[in-house]
Amino acid sequence: MSFTGEYKKKLKTPAEAAKMINSGDAIECAQFNGRPVAFEQALAARHEELRDVGIFFSVSLPPLAETCKYPESFIFHDWHWSKLTRMIQCIPGTKPFYNPVVYRYTTNWMRELPNNDYNKRSFYYNEPDRARDTKHVFVIRTGPMNAQGYFNYGLHNSFHNAAIEVADLVILEVNNNIPVVFGGAEESVHISRVHAIVEDEANTPLFEPEPDQPSEVEMKIAANIMPYLKNGDCVQLGIGGLPTAIGQMVADSDLKDLGCHTEMFVDTYLNMYEAGNLTNAKKNIDRHRSVFTFAVGSPKLHEFMKENPAVASYPVDYTNDPKKIMELDNFISINSAIEVDLLSQVNAESSVAGGVPKQISGNGGMTDFVYFSQLSKGGKSFICIESTHTDRNGNKRSRIVPGFEPHTVVTIARQLVDYVVTEYGVVQMGGRPVWHRAEQLIEIAHPDFRDDLIKEADRMGIWRRTNKQ
Repeated sequence: MSFTGEYKKKLKTPAEAAKMINSGDAIECAQFNGRPVAFEQALAARHEELRDVGIFFSVSLPPLAETCKYPESFIFHDWHWSKLTRMIQCIPGTKPFYNPVVYRYTTNWMRELPNNDYNKRSFYYNEPDRARDTKHVFVIRTGPMNAQGYFNYGLHNSFHNAAIEVADLVILEVNNNIPVVFGGAEESVHISRVHAIVEDEANTPLFEPEPDQPSEVEMKIAANIMPYLKNGDCVQLGIGGLPTAIGQMVADSDLKDLGCHTEMFVDTYLNMYEAGNLTNAKKNIDRHRSVFTFAVGSPKLHEFMKENPAVASYPVDYTNDPKKIMELDNFISINSAIEVDLLSQVNAESSVAGGVPKQISGNGGMTDFVYFSQLSKGGKSFICIESTHTDRNGNKRSRIVPGFEPHTVVTIARQLVDYVVTEYGVVQMGGRPVWHRAEQLIEIAHPDFRDDLIKEADRMGIWRRTNKQ
């Protein structure tokens, strides 16, 4: 059966697809490299005609969205703050809003939209007559259609299939650079479920960053974690210098049969795969396959993923499902944070300047992996921070602090924290009383700040080693 006729019928120019949007509509854009570019540029060109169009996105990757230049027409909402979001904040008049979410909930949340009056996503929800005419739109960048009428999502699975199920209008933007990535589930959409197709004639290149080179401190943190890794562990990592350092050390080690079950598939996994450390052979489920829900990495990583049975794309309610994480023995979760206080609370997403909170990152699925890795047989969770940072005035500050500034977001509650790691060591929080947590955290703080932290711990009534005062 040929789907060419249906394709031609649904094919539109970016300008024609943008004409399908009305004031007050809510537009959900696919995440990461799935965000449309040609359609978004055409939509921005209509800014004088449109008002109060809600744009919902997550970890948007370059190029910068044209629509963000017109805050009088488009209102931005982000599921997970990124560098690009922080750039949007700097545009005069533009104020993106954060959507706090537990990442694994997004698929169910999307599917429940019709039952929860999704018109409340529109800025007209207090005006029932106007809200009635608004619609929920989903737009995603995919690879070309195959002979069976399917468009592969490629590098970004996430909640996208669920979003398509409930959208009033589904628009695909075809880009030949999106690699076909095999799925465990929900990795593609059939043309019958699509309302409009746009072709990106420029085939805008994907954002393909090379791995960050780890700093000396990140190498020390990675070296502190290495003794806790053993053959057959299933490892969850993110992106940045620390995961790169861990990947390099694993590749140089004699570790065998490591597994991958993660939100984010990055070059670190490719390095371990090529070195022979990553085989997925010991996993309880999805054996011999690296499981992920989105990928960001170098051209080499994306080429490796193309039509490769060694990787499997799943929706986030699978990758972050507590039951799946718990089913995988020896699950090791490694995440970074911004600061940890002496009560062992973790802030991984915000800062405060002059009493004003500032979103830096987001919760995402960190809670899922931090907590449920500990319920895996033999599982562990590691929260990693550099002991210090330099503030905007050039002053060195400790990342282990007595307490958080008012309005600081607590990403991980203290009772969920397992191991905390700095370049000065590894300490375990689980099952420890508050005084023991404080003592251990001070032991791995930078030496320049330990005395002050002891004084603060004593003032807070959580210090016992009075001989060290």
